[in-house]
Amino acid sequence: MKRLIITTIILLIAAVGVTVVYFKNLNPQSQRTSQIMHTIPADAALIFEFNNDNGFYDIFKDNQLLVAIIGKQNMGELDTLRQQLLLNPVLEKFFNGQNIFISLHPLKNNVVDFLLTTSTVRGFTTAVIDQLAKQQNTGLLISAENIEGKKGYIIYSAILKKRFYLVNKEDDIFSGSFSRDLIVQTIKQDPKDATPFVLLPDQQNSNSLANLYVNFSQLNPLFKQLFTNDNTAIFKSFRLFPGLSALTLNFKTNALMFSGLTDIQKNAPQAYLNLFINQQPVVNQLKNIFPSTTAYSITFGVSDPLKFKSDLSQWQAKAGLQREKDSLFKKIKAETGLNLITEFNQQLSTEFAVVTTRYQEKLAIIAVKNGSDLKPIINNISTKLTDNTGQFNYNKLPFFLLGDAFNIFKRPYFMIIDNYLVLANSTNELASYYDTYFNRKFLSKIGEYNQFDNLLAERSNVAWFTNFKNSQPELKRDLDSGFYQAFEINDPGWKNYYAASCQMVASGKRFYTNFCMNLNVPDTTGTQKLTGGR
Repeated sequence: MKRLIITTIILLIAAVGVTVVYFKNLNPQSQRTSQIMHTIPADAALIFEFNNDNGFYDIFKDNQLLVAIIGKQNMGELDTLRQQLLLNPVLEKFFNGQNIFISLHPLKNNVVDFLLTTSTVRGFTTAVIDQLAKQQNTGLLISAENIEGKKGYIIYSAILKKRFYLVNKEDDIFSGSFSRDLIVQTIKQDPKDATPFVLLPDQQNSNSLANLYVNFSQLNPLFKQLFTNDNTAIFKSFRLFPGLSALTLNFKTNALMFSGLTDIQKNAPQAYLNLFINQQPVVNQLKNIFPSTTAYSITFGVSDPLKFKSDLSQWQAKAGLQREKDSLFKKIKAETGLNLITEFNQQLSTEFAVVTTRYQEKLAIIAVKNGSDLKPIINNISTKLTDNTGQFNYNKLPFFLLGDAFNIFKRPYFMIIDNYLVLANSTNELASYYDTYFNRKFLSKIGEYNQFDNLLAERSNVAWFTNFKNSQPELKRDLDSGFYQAFEINDPGWKNYYAASCQMVASGKRFYTNFCMNLNVPDTTGTQKLTGGR
């Protein structure tokens, strides 16, 4: 009997031990990913993660997708660094198969630089780096240095003629950069202040070729470095959005496509895009009547316009705008007898958009239920110019009726075409769109756009789009000269991409997010002429 009891106890202890080990190792990848990302400075807007194995490098070998974004010089530097460090026999076994995180950080004086963060397998010590430093003919000059109280290394590459700074953060986690300032910032990073990025489930992470983490609230500091004009409208609604995305790469040979979930940061101030998370996705149709000259646009879709208007009203009240709003609409009521909010809400359909063209024309295109019914309502609050056009008599109406994205239309001119209300800040812009609409000069009539559009989701609640060629005049005006020069000269570079899109689909208090960029379609007209068009 005693033997049976002892045997049972031993088996119980063994079972408990196995269970502890099992649960301890059940989720190791996400724990490690979280630990590594907590060492990355909180001002990182974008973090790109991939696995350091030959499979990843083979897939993107001679592929323009990543080279065009990162730049040929930067990609060459990273590849040289890999060849000299990670593939060195002394280090290779410790870093092979480890995930590498490349984060983008704004620094002083309009500088943006990369930080590389990774971990090693167990058993690695800094003595291995000291061993590497003693090797001959590596093209590397390695010297140890105390950097802000941490043991670090300065690695000079004779090939690159540049210094790379490397520091051991903690628990076999290493951070490296060509920027000493960024390394110092990394050392001073308190894990408690790190951004709580959304992480991918282990199975999804293990099956993913690469991942992209986005902290939307840190896009503004990044844009301030990239642009000389702080008020640039490009991507503005997203730059004010307190969202965190974890997106996985869906590989295509001619396009970068990422998809995944976006969460809203807890306790963050509510932003305009938050208003669309309580809606169901709608079919994107408004894009079919965008001008062929569209540089960038943002489209909003609501399944329940009245719910959206209620949420917008509450948001504006919390923002301290209630008194100004009430005063405006009381004035309209007194002067016209019109309850404008109620009347407009009844006419609002499911989509509305703001479009900027390559000629700096700015248009609001709003789908309504019945243009004929809307006309007398709008005529009551405006000065008529023609049968279908006029100018609002009251300031900031688009802002209070549709929200922050429409704030650029203070006292706009308007035009009602079919079931669309079109707003602009000048009569010339209205006339330009009138010509576009009736002569069918739409983006959707262009074959290359339709090829791009086929990559996108059919439904969404927020959809941002940019055409790189059409955006070039604004980039030339507002982008920092150094960054614009890189945009214009680098080949391959950003100009090799045709367009980019970011779509958000509301799903259970989160957004399912799709990001897509595709390369320009090769010009085959010369080939067709040589072959008789066959």
